[in-house]
Amino acid sequence: MGFVIPADHPCLPGHFPGRPLVPGVVLLERVVEAIEALHGPLPPLRLPQVKFLQPLLPEQEARIELDGAAPRWRFRVLRGDTLLASGEVIAAADSVDAEPA
Repeated sequence: MGFVIPADHPCLPGHFPGRPLVPGVVLLERVVEAIEALHGPLPPLRLPQVKFLQPLLPEQEARIELDGAAPRWRFRVLRGDTLLASGEVIAAADSVDAEPA
C-alpha cells in the first residue's frame, strides 16, 4: 500500500518548525489502515517491536509491506529502497493481554 502525507496534514505544524517530519505515530496509523484494508476492523493491538530508522518528509512517497496473517503481522515502511520503519503488530484476543498503563 502506497501513501503520501500531504504538507498540510494537521500533525506537521510544530513537528518540527522549519523542517517538518512525519511523526512515527502517523506511519503506524498507515500500517494499521493497511492491515484493516486486507482483514477488516481489528481488535485492540499491541506493538511489541517497532524501529524507526529514517525520517519521512511531507509529500514523499512511501509504501507498506506486510507479512503474516491474523493475529500477527510484520511490517516494513519504505521510501523507495530505503527502510524507514519496521516492526510487528499483534491483535490482542482481549484487553487482558494489554500491558498496564
